[in-house]
Amino acid sequence: MNTALFQGNSYWAYLLVMVGVTYLIRAVPFVLVRKKVTNVYVRSFLAYIPYSVLAAMTFPAIIYSTNYLLSAVIGLIVACTMAFFDKGLVKVALGATITVIIVELIMKMIL
Repeated sequence: MNTALFQGNSYWAYLLVMVGVTYLIRAVPFVLVRKKVTNVYVRSFLAYIPYSVLAAMTFPAIIYSTNYLLSAVIGLIVACTMAFFDKGLVKVALGATITVIIVELIMKMIL
């Protein structure tokens, strides 16, 4: 095995691994599943996968992106409340951001 690829500039090695994994994730379902999925439970499970993956990637970023945990939690509550009342994506993002900024300013004055 040529170890020069993995030494020094490992960018290309990481890129090749990422390309391979991405290709396998997208190609394997087409190879293994040849006909339409008709099982109600499997279809229901597959319908919720994008939402659960998005939540799993977004939630830690929400919690750890601010200086104080309290501002992150309050911003999350404001965003969820606004989304519950069918506000648009831009309004929800702006509302949560403005809330976090205000709470962080208050926390800096208090502490």
